[in-house]
Amino acid sequence: MREIPADPFEFPYDPNAIALIVIDMQRDFIEPGGFGASLGNDVALVQAIVPKVAELIAGFRKAGLPVIHTRECHRPDLSDCPPAKRLRGAPALRIGDAGPMGRVLIAGAPGAEIVAELAPLPGEIVIDKPGKGAFYATDLGQQLTQRGIRQLVFAGVTTEVCVQTTMREANDRGYDCLLASDATESYFPAFKAATIEMITAQGAIVGWVTPTATILEALDG
Repeated sequence: MREIPADPFEFPYDPNAIALIVIDMQRDFIEPGGFGASLGNDVALVQAIVPKVAELIAGFRKAGLPVIHTRECHRPDLSDCPPAKRLRGAPALRIGDAGPMGRVLIAGAPGAEIVAELAPLPGEIVIDKPGKGAFYATDLGQQLTQRGIRQLVFAGVTTEVCVQTTMREANDRGYDCLLASDATESYFPAFKAATIEMITAQGAIVGWVTPTATILEALDG
């Protein structure tokens, strides 16, 4: 086992059992005109982490470690998008509506795709998920088990919703979870800060947190 300096204490990791999971770095959440912007959010906040996420992905690829990407998206007939999700609030666009990048958060639409700077390579796992957590109604658990992965490094958006939900799902399933603090973001900085406090509280009750550079340095070692 090796160690990565982290909060609240060192994260012990096995280089043969660790993977990176990049949550929902999709055009609909990151780019102007997408679903995130339709909710009234400043997407510049989440756009700002793209270079750090790219660094993290490159570091895992260089080390020969698995990179997993997730996309929140739904079937064209919306059969996997319950009204309780689709009809919430009063956004300018709802899931399934026609937007500047095709139908919002619909599998195969341009807006549901991962931003070009972070595009998956052939052979990398891509999980399409209908919920906030990446384990719900997907084969992520089976994919991890098949590869002997027991530890996950997290990046992506948003910190307090899909990232935290997936971390908690993973924690309940026995995975050790490490969040890259500068490769995740929220439309609400206070929400990100609160999420990090919750994750690391009570002796890493959900997981650990550390910057990208610290993770990459440990991988290089």
